[in-house]
Amino acid sequence: MDKYYRWKVLLLVGVVAFSIWKAFPLQEKINLGLDLQGGMQLLLEVQLDKVPKDVQKDATDRVVEIIRNRIDELGVREPVISKQGSAQVVVQLPGITDRARAAEIVGKTAHLEFRLVSDDPNLLTQAQENKLPEGYEYKEIKGQMGNTDNLVVHSESLLSGDHLTTASMGFDQYGQPIVQLQFDKEGAKIFDRVTFQNVGKRLAIVLDGKVHSAPVIRDRIPNGQAQITGNFTSQEAGDLSLVLRAGALPAPVKIIEERTVGASLGKDSVENGVRAGIIGSLFVFLFMPAYYLLAGVVANIGLLLYGLITLGAFAALNATLTLPGIAGLILSVGMAVDANVLIFERIREEFEAGKPSRAAVSAGYHKAFSAILDSNLTTLLTSVLLFMFGSGPVKGFAVTLSLGIVASMFSAIFVTRMVFDFLLENNPKLGLKMLQMFRKTNIRFLNGRYWAYGFSVITLALGIGAIFLRGQQNYGVEFTGGTSVHLAFSAPVEISKLREAVAKEGIPSATIQYYGETAQNQFVIKSAKASTDLVEKAAKAAGGETGYKILRVDELGPTVSKDLTRKAIYAVIWSALGILVYLAWRFELLFALSAVVALFHDTIFTFGIYALSGREINLPVIAAILTIMGFSVNDTIVTFDRVRDNMKLMRKSSFKDIVEASINQTLSRTILTTMTVLFSTLGLFFFGGAAINDFAFVMLIGFCVGVYSTIFVATSLVVDLKKR
Repeated sequence: MDKYYRWKVLLLVGVVAFSIWKAFPLQEKINLGLDLQGGMQLLLEVQLDKVPKDVQKDATDRVVEIIRNRIDELGVREPVISKQGSAQVVVQLPGITDRARAAEIVGKTAHLEFRLVSDDPNLLTQAQENKLPEGYEYKEIKGQMGNTDNLVVHSESLLSGDHLTTASMGFDQYGQPIVQLQFDKEGAKIFDRVTFQNVGKRLAIVLDGKVHSAPVIRDRIPNGQAQITGNFTSQEAGDLSLVLRAGALPAPVKIIEERTVGASLGKDSVENGVRAGIIGSLFVFLFMPAYYLLAGVVANIGLLLYGLITLGAFAALNATLTLPGIAGLILSVGMAVDANVLIFERIREEFEAGKPSRAAVSAGYHKAFSAILDSNLTTLLTSVLLFMFGSGPVKGFAVTLSLGIVASMFSAIFVTRMVFDFLLENNPKLGLKMLQMFRKTNIRFLNGRYWAYGFSVITLALGIGAIFLRGQQNYGVEFTGGTSVHLAFSAPVEISKLREAVAKEGIPSATIQYYGETAQNQFVIKSAKASTDLVEKAAKAAGGETGYKILRVDELGPTVSKDLTRKAIYAVIWSALGILVYLAWRFELLFALSAVVALFHDTIFTFGIYALSGREINLPVIAAILTIMGFSVNDTIVTFDRVRDNMKLMRKSSFKDIVEASINQTLSRTILTTMTVLFSTLGLFFFGGAAINDFAFVMLIGFCVGVYSTIFVATSLVVDLKKR
């Protein structure tokens, strides 16, 4: 037995204990993203160009702190408020789905001023003729009866909200909600002087440029107290008090992205994701011992520990689990099997070569290591780039997949090897019988490579044609900008009725689709410019007495969509370049070029088939495409690794024969690994719900295309390039 075996056992026990300590109880240790628990995310742009340069330096940092103070008073559990870049702020509010209220509290500048109202009737006449002199502003104010009054106010502010110490909701003598203000010592002195010098005049209370009230100063006010009236509801008065207490923002902010997910949709996503995970994982756990017998049982031990370590690492890093993150976990279970399959197939070959048990196991692990390392590192590289260039849930997917890759390597190489060492110590003649789906094949795959080239060219042309013909219809609001609203009615509603209501509200270029395949009461309404308020009016008109609720809102401005498009393109390009450099270093340039051409072949092929299906490209789909790139390269690397080994053993054979033999030798591994990943993904496709269906669909296409391209594109290209 290995002299370090005891230390390995101690390390494993420590890792398992740490993982259990960090991961359980799951409901308390794992943070759920907004798409799983419901809530709201806002992306704010701080308009630095509207404030002086001396204020711009730390304006965004101050905005973060002031918004955090507002949210803390609102009582949101575990909010996330963070700076993004130099002039953007991300605000995540778990559990909050009242869009209008949250946007009002977060986005209000809350710049409070007290200004005198001019009583000169000539100025009012000049204002109505747009001839108002400098130093005055023309304002509107709503009266108690809902009527509108016009007045002229001085531009100069006599007192600002900078001197405010507290603001609270109260009630006037008529029982109407008001906002009560209290100024600090200096503010009280200023207010005392202003009211003393202007008795009988009107004093306008201006908030963010809007006059809320303009009472007549009846007497001197020495105690620094004031009140704002304005036909408020209790909630409006309370929210206004809240933002005034937290302070005014140093610069105006603009909401450029809004995402809202209803709690019920989040709950459905969790249930569907867990069900899909159980079904997909169950297949893997049944298949491994059924095919590899005792070795399969060992693999399942490794997979169980892999799952535990992944959850522990997830909790330790305080990462957030999103819907694509669940998909990443489920997918990484299938991909974790790949290392086990590689090792077991190598062990089988060593047994067939006549080696004893201990030597066969040792050689199997040793010979499989380079392929496992190369394939996992390329996928990890893709995940890192996905995290760097991704956004929101896509980053969650990248984190989950990265943790899964590291944990799978640890479980497959370290944990299972320890179990085998223990078994061999107790039984040196341990027999590791395994089923064999494919005996030694000798299929001449490369003889048909020119037919494959033709098939690929035709399919790629059809796919690219479909992408161009569908144009903007290919892309979700993340890449086009606009509004997407997911509605659920209490009873089935005819889509024609909803379409009429949408047209009546004047929503431009709106498209209406059923959500899911079976629900007749859920719709997604998309528009390039429409506000969510107009969509709600249309839903109210179409739903009538049945009622409706908003399950999800995605509202993105053009700057955000351009940024996401740019990041997605960069992610694909940098992934390809990273893989090219790595493979050129590990193999040689011809191998690297062939792999990257096959990678772009798979990407375009998958996009084309996806476009032909009429589905829309969104951020999770981009995550799936990048994962396919990693998977496709994995498969290619395994074959190339065998080619590299055979070039040393088959020195007298032609390069084409070496590649042909390598494809046949790795065929069993290719099919078995793809089959396990496919079944895991089929669990997502059939049981993961409509929210993750597109993601799973892309993965299914990509996995099948990846196997095809390994045999008929990457290896074929390297043969033809080598010949030249």
